[in-house]
Amino acid sequence: MTALFQHWGASYEWAWFWSMVIGILVIALPLMLAVAMIIYAERKIWAAIALRRGPNVVGPWGLLQSFADGLKVFLKETIIPTNANKGLFLIAPIVTFTVALIVWAVVPFQPGVVLADVNVGLLYILAASSLGVYGVIVAGWASNSKYPFFSALRAAAQMVSYEVSIGFVLITVVLYAGTFNLSQIVLAQKGNIFGVFNGFGFNPLLFPMWVVFFISSMAETFRTPFDLVEAESELVAGHQTEYSSMSFALFWLGEYANVILMCALNAILFWGGWLPPVEIPILYWIPGIIWLFIKMGFFFFCFGWVKATVPRYRYDQLMRLGWKIFLPLSLVFVVLVSGWLMLTRYGGGA
Repeated sequence: MTALFQHWGASYEWAWFWSMVIGILVIALPLMLAVAMIIYAERKIWAAIALRRGPNVVGPWGLLQSFADGLKVFLKETIIPTNANKGLFLIAPIVTFTVALIVWAVVPFQPGVVLADVNVGLLYILAASSLGVYGVIVAGWASNSKYPFFSALRAAAQMVSYEVSIGFVLITVVLYAGTFNLSQIVLAQKGNIFGVFNGFGFNPLLFPMWVVFFISSMAETFRTPFDLVEAESELVAGHQTEYSSMSFALFWLGEYANVILMCALNAILFWGGWLPPVEIPILYWIPGIIWLFIKMGFFFFCFGWVKATVPRYRYDQLMRLGWKIFLPLSLVFVVLVSGWLMLTRYGGGA
């Protein structure tokens, strides 16, 4: 696109600037629409599991329910508690929402369709997503309310705990792919098993790591059964309790944007991204972005399925799972994967 603007007479600097602006809008605007629609889809999943109807009044089949809810929130008054730190109180939801958006800059949708195809894309995702804890902590502290503050402390401990396990899981993926570039990681999964299956998830050594990553991604986004941050009977519904109107909506937009991101990372890192599941030429007639969306949709269904059926953990169970099970398990598999690669790929040499 930069070359196109240069062809129209723009300097390289302006051509690059406008191409980046358009690229950001092409990702951000559909993402916002997707957030509205997946909230509707998730409510339908919960309703189907509980033998209910779900949204079915606003618009055909209830498709406009999320937009009606968004309009209602937009028209409400923004209330700031009297003793709150007003500056930080207003910044916190902006931080949460912004961090949820900037991570998408390095997500590849198909070959060449990525805003920034950087060689350290996976490190960028880890670094940017870890900033989300600041929005949660600041929201809890700036509210000047006891229960949101307790919730923020829980959220910080939970996010840090499961990010450690996620980090070691990603080391196994990087070892197999030999790169931090997300596009190259997808290409490294092509015919990974017997030249037929596309995806590290089909590998017996990496399948357990995908299970750990999938569960950890639910904990990282505060999804059931790991929604201890919003345990109503204990914490009066979380760090955003004192928020209203669009400041409250920004938290939810950021949370669901992170859920979609985790679905995308599950597909990209373990299940071939834009590649079809198996190496059959006719399957390549389907555009890669469609394959990616199908995989993301499946993982989102799993997220909703778990939320509708699994009871909430106690906080000690949450921490025990992260520190005493997932962390040692991921460390063991880092050793196993690196040892296997030394024996097979590098011939046992140093």
